[in-house]
Amino acid sequence: MRSLKIVVLDAGTLGDDLDLSPLSAGGVHEVVTYKFTSPNEVAARVAGADVAVINKIRMNADTLGDSPTLRLICIAATGYDNIDLDYCREKGIGVANVVGYSSGSVSQLTVALALSLVCRLGEYTAFVSSGAYSASGAANRLTPVYHEIDGMTWGIVGYGNIGRRVADAARALGCRVVYARANPDGSPDCLSLDELCRVSDIISIHTPLSDSTRGMISRERIASMKPSAIVVNVARGAITDEAALAEALLEGRLGGIGCDVYSREPFDESHPFAALAEHPLAALTPHMAWGSYEARVRCLGEIVLNIESYLSGGTRSRVDIK
Repeated sequence: MRSLKIVVLDAGTLGDDLDLSPLSAGGVHEVVTYKFTSPNEVAARVAGADVAVINKIRMNADTLGDSPTLRLICIAATGYDNIDLDYCREKGIGVANVVGYSSGSVSQLTVALALSLVCRLGEYTAFVSSGAYSASGAANRLTPVYHEIDGMTWGIVGYGNIGRRVADAARALGCRVVYARANPDGSPDCLSLDELCRVSDIISIHTPLSDSTRGMISRERIASMKPSAIVVNVARGAITDEAALAEALLEGRLGGIGCDVYSREPFDESHPFAALAEHPLAALTPHMAWGSYEARVRCLGEIVLNIESYLSGGTRSRVDIK
């Protein structure tokens, strides 16, 4: 096996508990890890490397520069909207992603966010943890009012591996499941996105970010939703009009927002969701849906297989090949 130099540019995003030693193939490859890498550090750190392993870093002409030795970028993710594929093709740099490793993890958090908002768990747990329950003298509390999920309509935007898993869980909870997909399949449960937004009590988003999906959950579609609707986004922040979502929740025109992804990560005080930080009907998590320990181990294993494929002349998981 030919020896490679492999640089991991943002190992900190993969978790400190993840053992990266499988990348070395038992010591055959040189592996250099960096916890985080700023855009202006990328070119220097990939200099002399054969393979770059990245998660969130943008890889394009501005960050990569010439990078004459780099031949493969391995993304520790399914989405690759942070990679300029045209530039990589021009430079002869292969790009490989990882598919399916986090379906269980992401679908689990999707359901957890939806149930937390339906049951108003944030408000009830805060009532107990604040000491207000103990001070109340009452054995129970039933405000805010919450409703059973059984009988609700759960709309799924994007009906791939994750969407189908969420659909199975939603049906098990007694929901009617409808879905919207790029290529309608003729099922009576396959709706247009406009109709799905109008009829759903819960809407969860599981579609990749592309030119066709950017902003698809628009201000107009948000306005058409039920005022009690809960929106859960575990895909990409830019798929939604974040300002319109925040406004709708603050003005009482939505029943809740559960979100794990944002157009800017981390978001700062200028982001529309900064105003939701203390909102009882906002459940915001730090882009962790994909990251159960088991999912991260699977992801690393897939990256190792992608590198082995590259060494043998294969094209496993390559997204740069048209």
